[in-house]
Parts: sequence; structure tokens; C-alpha cells
Amino acid sequence: MSKLTRVLAAASATMAFGGTVLAAAPPASAASRDGVCDSGEFCYYFNSGNQGSVSDFTTSVADYATTQPTCYDFKGPGAGKGTCVKNSAAAAWNRTAKTVRVYFNSGYSGSYQDFAPGAKADLNATLKNQNASHQIGPSSAARSNMSYALYKASGGRITCGFDGYTSTSGRHEGIDFARGVGSNVYSLVAGEVVSVVRGATGRANLSTIAIYNAASNKTVIYLHSAPLSALRAGQRVSRGQAIATESWRGVSSRSSAHTHVEVRAGRVAQASKSVGDPHLDNANPAAFWAAQGYHVR
Repeated sequence: MSKLTRVLAAASATMAFGGTVLAAAPPASAASRDGVCDSGEFCYYFNSGNQGSVSDFTTSVADYATTQPTCYDFKGPGAGKGTCVKNSAAAAWNRTAKTVRVYFNSGYSGSYQDFAPGAKADLNATLKNQNASHQIGPSSAARSNMSYALYKASGGRITCGFDGYTSTSGRHEGIDFARGVGSNVYSLVAGEVVSVVRGATGRANLSTIAIYNAASNKTVIYLHSAPLSALRAGQRVSRGQAIATESWRGVSSRSSAHTHVEVRAGRVAQASKSVGDPHLDNANPAAFWAAQGYHVR
């Protein structure tokens, strides 16, 4: 073998060896869809409490599909591994830097739940095992006006903010909204109806609707409006479902009709005492409502 031939052969062997090494090195995106919830990913869990197998994403997905081998599935070890994600997730962890919105329907539609950056929680009662798509940083993730969401119509306004009493003694434990007697009132969160009290009109006849949201371990309480006749304790309601019509049940006159919306920690059936009570029992709800996707206005 000539010297030139030996040099070329050695170079070829070196290139072949180098090619083998390079081929074996994992690509930079290998962490994607590997069943580990890495930084920068949005992850579903098969079980509540962020337990069981993990399915991780770096992009939005409009339809997870429902059958193997084409569906997006749970890839991590544990319960649910290999199961298609669609309508099978119970919890999520958002490790991206953007809001992630989980939808009930494919195509980014229907009821939804927003996960703020870093949020780690169970899917709410509407979306648990009913998840069909998600968007990372949806353009519609801008918060909606809470007064509009409460009535699903314009014209609603805040008449008294949290701890906002000025002419009445006591500490206001919620936020008062008003639009007009007979306006439909809609649930601002999904959850279980803990209690329904159907008071008559007038100051001494307080009405109450208490809805427990398990994902946040909070109860949202609506006062003064007239509960719909079909609404019952133990019933599950979805976000945006009609629950009442605006009235003056527990306030003095028709002209003062409004809907008091209060957030309490845990699962409770009644609102905190407000008028004449110097103690503020509830935390400021601004962060809670922001997490639910609302501007308090």
C-alpha cells in the first residue's frame, strides 16, 4: 500500500468513526415528549395531585387524537403510561414562561382553564378527563372583564369593591356588581354547588349560592340574586353556566339590587359576616380572580 493510500484510508476511518459518534449523540430537542416535565414544557399528569404518567409538550396542540399509534400519549413511568392524553388527564404543570390554556374541545374551543407560568394544579371539574386541546400563549389569554363574565352582557359595573364600605360600618368581604333586576347571572368558576338558599326579596331574606372549586380549594359565594329553580346542592356547574337572576334578596329595595361575589378559603356554605363586623375574614381576591382570567372591573 502506498503512503498516499495509507493516508487516505486512515482519514476515511477517522471520518467513519467520527460519523458514528456524532450519530449517537442525542439532538438538542431530545427532551421533548420524553415523559419528563422539563423546564419550558407544559405537562399533563394521568392522576390528580400531579401523579402518574407524564405527557410533556413544547408546542400547542389542537387535537390530541384518540387512538394509537397516532395519538399523543402519556410517556412517563407510572399509572396511565401509553394511554392517549385526550380526555384522560387529571392534572397539569405549566413550566413554560407563558399562560397555557386547556380546552374542553378540540380546535381550541369550549370551556377552558388557564395555567399561569409555573402553575401546578388539578384540572377543574369541567376539564378533568375532558381535555381535548391546549394553547401555549393563546392570543385570547388576555383577561376578560369580570362584570361582563358575570352577566355575559355589557352594562355591568362594580358598585362596591372588596373591603370597600364607605357609608356602611363593617368590612366588605366580597365585590358587589350590578346590572339590573332580572339580569342573568353566570358562574365565574366551575365546581360543585355546596348550598342554595332561596330568600325572598327584602332585607331580611338573604339568598345564597355557594360553589366550591376543588382545583383552587376555594368557594365562590353569590348573594342577593335569585337562584334558578333547577339549581340544587350537589350539582356540578361549569364556568359560564347560568345560576341566577339579579334581585334584591337580602337588601332593602329594588333600586339597590346587586350580586355580591365573595371568595372564601376551603369548602364552605355561607358568606362571612360583613355589615357591622369590623373583622375581615377573607383574603383580598385579586390574585384569585387574575388566575381565573379576569380583570376585576
